[in-house]
Amino acid sequence: MDELLGPLAVALLVLVVLVAGVLSVSLRRRVLTRRLGGFDCSARRDDGRWVLGVAGFRGDCMAWYRVFRPDVRAGRTWDRREVEVVARRPPSGAEAFAVLPDAVVVECRHRGEHLELAMDGEAYTAFASWLESSPPGYRSDVA
Repeated sequence: MDELLGPLAVALLVLVVLVAGVLSVSLRRRVLTRRLGGFDCSARRDDGRWVLGVAGFRGDCMAWYRVFRPDVRAGRTWDRREVEVVARRPPSGAEAFAVLPDAVVVECRHRGEHLELAMDGEAYTAFASWLESSPPGYRSDVA
């Protein structure tokens, strides 16, 4: 009986750690979406991989947080005055499996650099409205 308790305790500990991890990621995502009025938004990294995140608008900036990182600060921020939407398209090829279902890939330029975001249609409408509703004198290039 004692020889079973060791492996059983290890298995139980692993299960507790896994459940705690899943719950913490879920809770963090929920807090971010409620606090920011945020939405699910994947961003393409420089190496071409998609990273799941939550984005939200803070005045003239859009803040983006990685879902699977415990950092409380935004991973990236984009200034509304410097974002230009170049195109939007459905995901193609393997990227259809890397982004959320029904996502729209939004190709942008920010400070001269290429930026790709993937969000659902409702989030894209909010994003485009946020860009277009900038104060007079700001650019509002939305595809």
